Amino acid sequence: MNDNIIAQAYLAGGCFWCTEAVFQDLQGVSHVESGYSGGHIVNPTYEQICSKTSGHAEVIRIEYDPAVISFEELLEVFWATHNPTTLNQQGNDKGPQYRSAIFYETEEQKIKAERSLAATDASDLWPNPIVTEVSPLINYYPAEPGHQNYFKRIGNQNPYCTYVINPKVAKLKAKFGDKLK
Repeated sequence: MNDNIIAQAYLAGGCFWCTEAVFQDLQGVSHVESGYSGGHIVNPTYEQICSKTSGHAEVIRIEYDPAVISFEELLEVFWATHNPTTLNQQGNDKGPQYRSAIFYETEEQKIKAERSLAATDASDLWPNPIVTEVSPLINYYPAEPGHQNYFKRIGNQNPYCTYVINPKVAKLKAKFGDKLK
């Protein structure tokens, strides 16, 4: 890392274990944290999130150096590594906590997110319309310690990682190998 100011991005692409694993090894990304955002419960627990009544999505907070990787490049990876066309669902994970969302901090991030969504929707990347929400970041809460750095700690000891996360990471390596650390 150089001495540039670190920026943040908040993305929800289904299970935060999966999304965290995809973004951790990108050049310019210094830290990825799993958490919750977009709901009405203060300091929610994982159990509250799983109740499907908290309003929160499972999200990741990405700290990155915009001189190395841009917000737009992060979004390019985001669109390619989860299915943004299924409402409240990623594979077998179903519920509003698994929705696809971009939570922006600034008007600039909002504009870039909306442009990126429109361009991706107009491309042939996905055959169905994108349903990703672009919403202001009104709250963010880190997930419990057991959810942090999950794939790197647990890996293939958990069958979910083997069958769901490994293919996402493989897709990342195949499509964005030049962006990896």
